[in-house]
Amino acid sequence: MKTVLLTLLAAGLLALGATTIFIGGGFYDVSATEPHTRPVYALLEMTMRRSVKVRAAGIVPPPMGDAALVSRGAACYREHCLQCHGGPGVPHDDIAKGLQPLPDPLAGAVRQWRTRELYWIVRHGIKMSGMPAWETRLSDADLWSVVAFLDRLPDLSPAAFAEQLAGARGQSCPSASSCKGAACRSLVTADTQPLQGRDADERAQLLLRQYACTACHMIPGIAGAQTHVGPPLAGLGRRDRVAGRLPNDAESLARWIRSPQSVDPATAMPDMGVTEAHARQMAAYLGSLR
Repeated sequence: MKTVLLTLLAAGLLALGATTIFIGGGFYDVSATEPHTRPVYALLEMTMRRSVKVRAAGIVPPPMGDAALVSRGAACYREHCLQCHGGPGVPHDDIAKGLQPLPDPLAGAVRQWRTRELYWIVRHGIKMSGMPAWETRLSDADLWSVVAFLDRLPDLSPAAFAEQLAGARGQSCPSASSCKGAACRSLVTADTQPLQGRDADERAQLLLRQYACTACHMIPGIAGAQTHVGPPLAGLGRRDRVAGRLPNDAESLARWIRSPQSVDPATAMPDMGVTEAHARQMAAYLGSLR
């Protein structure tokens, strides 16, 4: 037994050393002009498929056959999916063509995934693939409408696909960031739908990631790149002022998050389209950082 354990330990140390040399030597090409090697691609694909299947197992889909739901899904697909995935007779946009891995055409998605799994992917996205999460941007009804449209996609010819998109032309499918005014509030996640299965801190951390706050700021409790474009937000709750101009309270912090340039026209911090409800959740978390 001792010999076996020593052998396993030696093998582990050897593998760790080889991995360290491989990574430290920069031997793996991370450029988007070169594909993953076949073993790496197969490993990532297997990991992704198992992860989705496990996490989507308890989801119960609603009825998918309603024509209005499919039409709504066509509008959402046109506005949020077509750029990367194309469709029958419609190519990927240039940005999508430059991604690695290349986004799959979705005409065959329903043959590879169950309905609940497609919903999970649309809702949560996929790390390191370019597939975004739509949980904080679209209502649950709109997420399901996209899945309903995907269910019809394999049967659509290029002409029928174009007809479906044209038939949905009178509809818009705004995201939470782009939705303006009371008329479209009920269509988006922002003020009507809780971020399911998370406590208050987890919801706020998700929002801070999804609104790209971590692209410029280091924020306690959120893993990410060590970026220094904006000031680190550790201890924000102890500060007297927000942006040097407003009293440091929840209302002022939410105002700064939503519309920084209305507070300080010279600031480089952009308006990220944060909704009022999301800004309040983010402000509560940032204000708790002592």
